[in-house]
Amino acid sequence: MSESLEEQVGGLLRERGLTLALAESCTGGLLANRVTDVPGSSAYFVGGVVAYAYEAKVGLLSVTWDTLRAHGAVSRETVIEMARGARVALGADLAVSVSGIAGPGGGLPDKPVGTTWIGLSTTEGDWARQFVWDGDRAQNKAYSADAAFQFLLDYLGGEVNK
Repeated sequence: MSESLEEQVGGLLRERGLTLALAESCTGGLLANRVTDVPGSSAYFVGGVVAYAYEAKVGLLSVTWDTLRAHGAVSRETVIEMARGARVALGADLAVSVSGIAGPGGGLPDKPVGTTWIGLSTTEGDWARQFVWDGDRAQNKAYSADAAFQFLLDYLGGEVNK
């Protein structure tokens, strides 16, 4: 049986002596749940923040009100600030963040249901990726979690421009 994405990420983090923090919105703790399902994850997982409301993003993750007003919670700018905020607040080497519209409601013409941004912050820089999923709420959350772990794998494998 092949290793799950979170097991692959964990193995690479452990090998390199790196720590991980999470900042989640639409996934509601799904990433943290999957990370902590891996035995030994305490060796690399520092912790995570589920910041659903704007006030939580500002108060816990240092996202600025200006960013939220100008771009909304589901944006490149916000997920980068979320990831950076989690990395700094939790003292981790890298952090990943997720913010999206899981559905079935909440979509807008320029941000339909399924729109999701994933941010990555490391000591080397910050990056973000956008996706538009077409599943139901549970599927969109699962797709987002998979994409977040894949982003980490890509970074750890040298496939993210540094």
